[in-house]
Amino acid sequence: MSNALVDPAVLRAEIRLFGREPGAVFWILLFPTLLLVILGSIPSFRQPDDSFGGLRPIDAYVPVSVLLGLILGGLQGMPQVLTGYRERGILRRMSTTPVRPAALLSAHMVVFGGAALASALLALAVGRLAFDVTLPRQPLGYVLALLPAVLAALALGAVISALSRTTKIAGAVGSAALFPMMFCAGVWLPVQAMPDMLARIVGCTPFGAAAQALNQAAAGHWPGWSHLGVTAAWTVLLTAAAARWFRWE
Repeated sequence: MSNALVDPAVLRAEIRLFGREPGAVFWILLFPTLLLVILGSIPSFRQPDDSFGGLRPIDAYVPVSVLLGLILGGLQGMPQVLTGYRERGILRRMSTTPVRPAALLSAHMVVFGGAALASALLALAVGRLAFDVTLPRQPLGYVLALLPAVLAALALGAVISALSRTTKIAGAVGSAALFPMMFCAGVWLPVQAMPDMLARIVGCTPFGAAAQALNQAAAGHWPGWSHLGVTAAWTVLLTAAAARWFRWE
């Protein structure tokens, strides 16, 4: 029986299956950057704006696009697949093989977490090449802010998987959580342009805190420990909830 945290054979199989899902590839890998390109094509988004602290709106939307890939992967991608596996009895049948169901869960976290990080790199690259958006001036701090955000998205996806008995329920719950998380990440209004009170409220959410930490690192500052702490606390809380409620069959 394999005791590896991530079984290489299972991981390779899940990567192949992910590549055969054009919807997942589009929404997680390509859509955030496509949204960035559409917004960057608007002339006013390429002009400095006082409401964005002197930044161009397109500058503010790069971290938003980075977070959007994480949110879509965690809330829409992973729960649908995991719930489908449980609904079809795949996880139950795996319990009779040397590959434990936990290896499948770990593989999914690697696949969707990796896809989210690839989406983030694509958004940063296109922002730089197409719209001359400055790369993060504090790259280490940017990575430090991004990793807990990935973990928070995956943990939230695991909670949705735990609470959903069918793929239809997983889709409905994921969609219900998707739009508030997108708002907190700044999809409709970047955090820099939010009123102070709203920004403080949003900063108490995992992706609102992550957005503020990414903005700080992009500007060349070290991410605030309070923002990192909020994201980390949500990750721990959501992981504990998923571990308590998740059922393999």
